[in-house]
Amino acid sequence: MSDLIDFLDRLEKSKIYYRLNKVRDGIMVEVSLPGERWEVEYMKDGTIEIEKFVSDSQIFSENELEVLFANFSD
Repeated sequence: MSDLIDFLDRLEKSKIYYRLNKVRDGIMVEVSLPGERWEVEYMKDGTIEIEKFVSDSQIFSENELEVLFANFSD
């Protein structure tokens, strides 16, 4: 638990935006950076899992919203 608190303290000191969420058997810290999103999971068993989502800087028009829903239409 102290690892999680230390990590949150570092984020706050660096003025990095984050959100907390409970997932599976742990706490997820969702970190938002320009062009990146990190999911840092502190698991119940003490392990830490990190997944990064990095933008390729490609910008889409509003028509791309249809792609979002294409696979979920009735």
